Amino acid sequence: MAQARIYQRMKNSMQSGRHRVGQWVLEFERAEPKRPDPLTGWAGSGDTRSDQVRLRFPSLDAARAYAEREGIAYTVVPMPERVLKIRTYAENFR
Repeated sequence: MAQARIYQRMKNSMQSGRHRVGQWVLEFERAEPKRPDPLTGWAGSGDTRSDQVRLRFPSLDAARAYAEREGIAYTVVPMPERVLKIRTYAENFR
């Protein structure tokens, strides 16, 4: 049975808008370790699920329903709590 994790995307630090912030992502756990390719030296594996498959859902319930319908064991990773420190511009120069 495939193992997966479901988590909510955080806003990128380079991102000013809120595009794709509320999406939930289902990612498969790695089934085999990566190993260096003898010809190029790049790290890779034969596991295409963990490297190439990322499913996006509009809500947590939709992601859970998909995983249960397809028989995928999953864990929900909670979003880390952000601490916002409100400062004035002058405080940068203290």
